[in-house]
Amino acid sequence: MKIGAVKEIFADEKRVAITPSSAGHLRKLGHQVFIEAGAGVASGFSDADYEKAGVTVAKSVVDLVSAVDVVVKVRQPTEAELKRLKNGQTLISFFYPGQNEALLKQAEKQGVTAVAMDMVPRISRAQKMDALSSMANIAGYRAVIEAANNFGRFFTGQVTAAGKVPPAKVLVIGAGVAGLAAIGAARGLGAIVRAFDVRPEVAEQIESMGGEFLFLDFSDTQDGAASGGYAAPSSPEFRAKQLELFRSQAPEVDVVITTALIPGRDAPKLWLKDMVEAMKTGSVVVDLAAERGGNCDLTLPNEKVVSDNGVTIVGYTDFPSRMGAQASELYANNIRHFIADLTTGKDGVINHNMEDDIIRGSTVTHDGAITFPPPPPKIAAIAVQKPKEKPKERTVEEKRAKEAVEFQAQTRQQYTLLGIGAVLMLIVGLYAPPSFLSHFIVFVLACFVGFQVIWNVSHSLHTPLMAVTNAISGIIILGALLQIGLSSWWVVILSAISVLIASINIIGGFLVTRRMLAMFQKS
Repeated sequence: MKIGAVKEIFADEKRVAITPSSAGHLRKLGHQVFIEAGAGVASGFSDADYEKAGVTVAKSVVDLVSAVDVVVKVRQPTEAELKRLKNGQTLISFFYPGQNEALLKQAEKQGVTAVAMDMVPRISRAQKMDALSSMANIAGYRAVIEAANNFGRFFTGQVTAAGKVPPAKVLVIGAGVAGLAAIGAARGLGAIVRAFDVRPEVAEQIESMGGEFLFLDFSDTQDGAASGGYAAPSSPEFRAKQLELFRSQAPEVDVVITTALIPGRDAPKLWLKDMVEAMKTGSVVVDLAAERGGNCDLTLPNEKVVSDNGVTIVGYTDFPSRMGAQASELYANNIRHFIADLTTGKDGVINHNMEDDIIRGSTVTHDGAITFPPPPPKIAAIAVQKPKEKPKERTVEEKRAKEAVEFQAQTRQQYTLLGIGAVLMLIVGLYAPPSFLSHFIVFVLACFVGFQVIWNVSHSLHTPLMAVTNAISGIIILGALLQIGLSSWWVVILSAISVLIASINIIGGFLVTRRMLAMFQKS
């Protein structure tokens, strides 16, 4: 089949649906690949790059559409772009069928098979085709960069000779792909990150990225996950509690990044005008849902506005496009994986199998009929896990009782060890020669004191103490060498054992320290 990518006409759109590298994979499937002249220039791919990859460069969009069987693009088609397609052709792009009924009817009337990349079901087998996740990952990262650019302060805390700088506090609303990417990027910059999601099962994912999950005190069961792995609409009662939580956070946080979207609906309003007014001057709100109306009351799509109290609201709708080359590579890979699923064998023949969960779920018009909305996928999304219950906070009396029990246990253990040591000392004193006894007492005391000093240090601090233990081991080796040959054969044996054990400890300490330091070196 002949597959072609058109040049995007949306203002400031830099992405392209086929890159030179993805074109090579499509050609291996047996397809012929076309590209409209200049389509990849904004992403850094020249027409010459495509020609080197074996791609045919069409002079105009009319020439390309008339030559191919499958048209691929990034943005949803305009009415004029859709009119160029003829009966039997396939269009693969973002489509947003829930908000574009007129486009659906137009595609149906023209007999065009329309595949919406925003409708790829979120099941395990479809992850490599999930364009929403690919673009959301970039958008979440870029949102933090834009927030830092408009914040005017450090994200990380610093203590300098000129004064102390507290770390920025970032709140991320929605812990999908974009939200998790934003959490990771903000933590990487040193900020304190809090996050909220209507799906409590994502708490563990948030915490694994270094964020703090904000639990909502809501007694009724609230299942925030819809079919396909997306968030579901919340009940009015849950929404009221949710907004109450956000109002309590507004005066504390410096940066808010909102990512909440529900398929087929406008973006829910979660960060209201009074919350913006409660924020500190210089704070920033980055609304990743701006293209669907925004999660913030004051968001204006494609604009950056400053509220009356000095809060900047960023409503850009082209976050992935601001990283055009990377976004194009990822989206083009999503496209070529989808086409690989459509392709049977290596002969480049496309079979639009409507029994396949992924193909059926993504196809919104086919054979002159509207096929949206699709039925639920036969294979469900990843099973929802119940969130771990928060450990119950102990009272002061319970903590004191536990400490008393632990102290008694430690005391009994120490008395037992002292008793055993006293018995051993008594036996040695009765049967060992006087010359050995003085050395043995020093040996036992050194072992006892060393054990008490090192063993009572927290396990998390053992690695930083490696240099100290190496120094102690060096003293042991020096003392043992001084004892060898100066007394009885018992002293010689014990000294030799001391040298052996201390040497192992020193060598092992250097190896562990070296390995630890290597973890912080850039590759």
